Order: sequence, then C-alpha cells, then structure tokens
Amino acid sequence: MPNDHASHPPLSSYAVAARLRGTQGSQIRDLLRYAKQPGMLSLAGGLPAPDLFDVEGLRAAAAAALGDSPVDALQYGMTDGQPALKRELVRLMGERGVAVDADRIVVTTGSQQGIDLLARTLLDPGDTVIVERPAYLAALQAFALAEAHVATIDGDSHGARVEQLEDLLPRLLEEGRRVKLIYLVANFANPSGATLSRDRRERLARIAARHRIVAIEDDPYGELRSFGSPVPPLLAIATDVAGADDWCGYLSTFSKILAPGLRVGWLVLPPALAQQVALCKQALDLHTSSLSQEIAARYLESGRLASRMPAIRAAYRERNEALAAALERHLRGRIDFNRPDGGMFLWARLRDGIDSGAVLPDAIEQGMIFIPGSAFYASDPDVATLRLSFATATPGELDVAVQRLSRALEQSVARLRPSS
Repeated sequence: MPNDHASHPPLSSYAVAARLRGTQGSQIRDLLRYAKQPGMLSLAGGLPAPDLFDVEGLRAAAAAALGDSPVDALQYGMTDGQPALKRELVRLMGERGVAVDADRIVVTTGSQQGIDLLARTLLDPGDTVIVERPAYLAALQAFALAEAHVATIDGDSHGARVEQLEDLLPRLLEEGRRVKLIYLVANFANPSGATLSRDRRERLARIAARHRIVAIEDDPYGELRSFGSPVPPLLAIATDVAGADDWCGYLSTFSKILAPGLRVGWLVLPPALAQQVALCKQALDLHTSSLSQEIAARYLESGRLASRMPAIRAAYRERNEALAAALERHLRGRIDFNRPDGGMFLWARLRDGIDSGAVLPDAIEQGMIFIPGSAFYASDPDVATLRLSFATATPGELDVAVQRLSRALEQSVARLRPSS
C-alpha cells in the first residue's frame, strides 16, 4: 500500500546523498567518465552494444507512431501505459510463458522506475527487503532511498540460495523486522551472471505464498541467452503453486534488447498491487513518455524484434566466449570466474584475496576499466571480486583489455608487496 510519510521531515539534498554514498553509486559514476578517454577499453558499464541498435527499424516505428495516430503519441496518456503497448506486452509475456491480463501490467520509465515504484509502494522506513549477495547496485540505491533494511541470501552458480530464506525469515521476525519484499535478478544476474534454477524458483514461489511476502523477478537479460535452455519465469511457475500468484511479480525492460534511450520498462503484478503502483506512479510522473511507448508498440507490431534477436544473441555469445577465453589465456592461475549462460556480465575473483579496488588505478593507467565487486554488496563486501562486461567490446578489444588487466595486476602486486 502507498506509504504515508507525513510524519517524516523532508530530506535535504545532503541527506539523500548520504544515503546513496554507502552504495558506491557515486564512485561508479565517477569511474565511467574514464570510458570516454581516447584509447580506454571499458569493461565497466552495463550498456548494450550500440552496434546492435536497430536504427532503421526504430526510425520506421517512430514514423509510424507519428503518422498513424500522432495524437496518441503526443498527448497525455494513461498512467499504467498506452493501450497499444500493453496489447503487445500481453503478447510478449505469452511468448515468455506467462499468460497475463493487461490490467496486471504497469508500463514504467525503464525498469529502474519499476524498482523505485515497488520500494515506494511496499516499504516504510525500516521495513526489510531481501536481495541476493551480491546484488544489482541500482536496486540497492533505490532501497537505500526508501530507508529500507536490506538482508541478503548467498548466491552460487545456480543463482540465489533460496533455501536460506527458511532460516532467515524466522530470524528476522524474531528481531522484529517486517519483511515486505524479496527482489532477485533471476536470469544472468547483474553482477554475478548466474541464473536461478527452476527448483529454486518454485521454492521461492512457495515461500512467498506461505509468508505473504511479495517476490519480484527482475528480468532485463532473459532474452540474451547464449547457452542452454530458458528457465520459466517465476510468474509462470507461480500459477501452479497455491496462492503464489497473489504474491509474485515480474519486471523487465526494452533497454537491453531494443534501446535504453526509449526508457520503457514494465511490471506485471497481482491486480491489487498493480493498482497501487499505478497510483504511486501517477503522483510521480503522470505516465511514461507516450511517444516512447507508441514507438515501442509500433516496433513490436512490425515483428522486427523477434527477427533480430538471433543475431543479437549470437553477437553477445561471441563476446561472452571471447572474454572467457582471454581470461584463460592471460590470467590463468590468478583469477577465478564464472561462465554465464547469457546476459552481459562475467563475475570474477582475484586469487589470494587481492583487493580489486586497489588494482583499478593501475588498470586505468594501463587503459582499461572494470567495476570492483565491492560496489554490489549491501554489507561486508568481498573486495577480491570484480564485474566485467563483455557487451560493448569486440572480441579483439576484449583480448587487449584482459592483457591490460593482467599487466595492471602484476603492477599492483609489485607495488603492494612488502619490500625486503
């Protein structure tokens, strides 16, 4: 339900900044400016590859949106989304294995607004949200702004260890905590790259229903599968678990498969929660850009997205394999890493507990950047971890970037080694 914050004094800009400072968002924002330096190879940002944007298709969709029904594209719209786009989203969700009614969908300004809306609607200050360890940084920022208490469950190669909720939830209850939300990136998670197994999704649905806690699957990367077979969304599994359909939700975006500049995402929620989220969104921005929504709708109607996805997946698969091969070639014995089945990220750990943050300045000097893994922890970070994105670099550039990382690691170890 919407939060009543009337009893809380307004925050100064300094107070807001202080909440976000602990999530290291400002450090990452500062880091990404290095990506614009000439010759710098960035494995840092979670940006989709610009060479994969369908510029011609989007230009045609924009022309259709302005030519067929310019009033729909240029006028104020419905808070929960343009009817044309919601029709396409119902169809798209069906292709992903989830049969939904349009009234369960709320179109958002990117998936980040979806996270923010969930936090605003569900969380009062001090309420608890449970995330995977490590977790998506921008979600941690949204929960920090909501003054939420963040609890974590561990992750492994099969995604979040959902079984840990069985011990964690009673313990939080004993502490007087109110757990309102479980948030997981289920497919090729940011930053870990892991995919939540079907068994764990089913267990999560049962836990959500039994404890009456909203469980949200954030799925920005699910269409970018390089290897293996898709796992059904949590919502598809929830339909077979008694009561789970009332407590499970789904969040996605067109940013990674179409274009982030459109700023179009969507939530699929239980009807009552969808209504409350739409009311909250109405107070924030009235509605997501009508023009962006109509362009997205026309693009989906054209069928171009489905026809382009095989080539997009092939491109990311090639880069995924190239980064893994480069790490084996140039950092064998000095780094451990996962081999994600898709998405945009590879999660790694430097051996001997070397702090990746200490290596970063040397990496910048060598001409490459990455994100230190400590940024993705709500608390007690593993400082030896790092996130590498293969999305925007060519296979050749990925090899050169890892060579530079290897030299940076050697330079860091030499600098940090005590003198005899």
